[in-house]
Order: sequence, then structure tokens, then C-alpha cells
Amino acid sequence: MITRLLKLSHPLHLLLAALTYFLGASIPAYLGVAFKMMSFWMGLVIVLLAQWSMSLLAEVFRPHNEPLVENASPSEIESLRNNALYISIASLATAAVLAYVLFIGGHLPLMVFYFLLLSLFIILAYAIPPLRLLNHGFGELCLAIHTAYVIPTIGFLLRAEESHRLLAFVITPLTLLAFAYFLVLNFPSFSSDQKYHRATLLRRLNWQRAVPLHHSLIIFAYALLAIGPLAGFSFNLIWPAFLTLPFAIFQMIQLRAVALGNPPNWTLLTSTALSVFGLTTYFLTLTFWLR
Repeated sequence: MITRLLKLSHPLHLLLAALTYFLGASIPAYLGVAFKMMSFWMGLVIVLLAQWSMSLLAEVFRPHNEPLVENASPSEIESLRNNALYISIASLATAAVLAYVLFIGGHLPLMVFYFLLLSLFIILAYAIPPLRLLNHGFGELCLAIHTAYVIPTIGFLLRAEESHRLLAFVITPLTLLAFAYFLVLNFPSFSSDQKYHRATLLRRLNWQRAVPLHHSLIIFAYALLAIGPLAGFSFNLIWPAFLTLPFAIFQMIQLRAVALGNPPNWTLLTSTALSVFGLTTYFLTLTFWLR
């Protein structure tokens, strides 16, 4: 049961959430803002609990005609759903309590409160009917915005308490790369999604439109980073992000080859997409922490 719950939790999504949170918290370090130990660690726990709930609730409300796990009896599946629901509720409740502790301690700026509400809205809209955007072709966008935009913003504001244009400049292209990554994840499961009539973004767009969208997201992300010096940001801050550009080009080449009918290597494609998003975030985080 525990192993199955861990699988439904999407540990990789939790890792990416932690990574983007560290990125958001690293930018104030570069700006000279003092490190706030309690706010930092409690904020990290809050966003991880939120991301965990997002993953589990999506599985709790998965249509019953779709297999939740392989080789499980109906009673085991029902028990798994119930346990996932209880854990999700407990996680959100714990996150709310931690936010309240930050509030009464004077460590919860109003902007952070707004983004916590936005996080909760995205989680519920993504996973729970009647909205359940996961079933309407917007699940990938919700994951990208939550992971690459909302979470790093919370990490930033818990330290800096007010927004800064450097934050928006960094997380906007990362959100595009995250969107491209989550879109790529649809390709290996395309057959299964068709079988169970899952309305993923790929199925709504079809391959003919999804592949150009994927390429556009990557090109636009790096173009935004490239104009950083024109926006007044030092190229010394930005150049580490371009270390992943060869991987991004390789990612586009792989997907184009698949679209042209070549045999796919889904493991290589998804690993490349993960590397582009994850390593770009890591390199930028390391740069801000060290400067």
C-alpha cells in the first residue's frame, strides 16, 4: 500500500517543486536580503505538502473506468483511493496550520497569502470535479504554473516580502520549459489516453499542432532569457541557463523525428525534457546562491 501511494504521489513532481522553491528563495540572496530560517523551511514544507496533495487528489478523483494501479483488486483500489484522500486532506490542513503559524509570528506577508490561495485554487481546479482541468486539456498548464511560477514566487516572497522584476524575468521562461516538459509526458501515454478517453492537451491539439507548440515554448523560453541584458539584467546571471540549450535542441530533434514516423525512444525523450527544465532551474539557483 505504501509503495503504491508513493507512486501516486509522483515523487519527481515533489523534487521539481523543491527545486523551483529553492530557486525562488535564492534570488533574494542575490539581492542582499537576509536569510530567514523559519520562513524558509516552513515555506518549503508548505509547498511540498501542496504539491503532494495536488498529485494525490488527481488520482482520488480519477474516473473509475481507468486503472488506478495495475493488478489490484477493486477493494484494494477503493482502499487506496480512501487513503490518498485522507492524506491529501491532512496535507492541506497541515499546510494551513503552518501558514497560520507563520502569520501569527509576523512572517507571512500579504502577497504570500494571496499566492497560497492561488496555489489552493489551482490544486482544487486541477484535480476535483466539476472543474477538474486535468480532464479538459489544461492539466499540463496547471502543473507548469504551479510548479514553475507559484511555488518559486512563494519562496521568493517569504524572504523578500515584496515582488521584484528579476523574479518575473526568471520564472516566466522556466514556466514555458515546464509546460514543454509536461506536454512531452503526454506522448508516451498517448495510446492509453485514447483508450480511456483522457482529454490531455496532446489529444485535444493532435500531434500536428502539439509538436509546433512544444518547439515554440522552448524557443520562446530561451529567447526571453537571451534578452535579459536588454532588460537591464547582467548576462553573468543568465548564461548558466544556456548550458542546457544543446539538450533543448536535442529534445526538439527527437520529437520532430517521432512526428515524422521514426521509432520513438520515450525514455530518452522524457529524460531530456526533464533535464532541460530541471538543470536550467538548478543552474540558475546555483548562480543566485553563489553570487
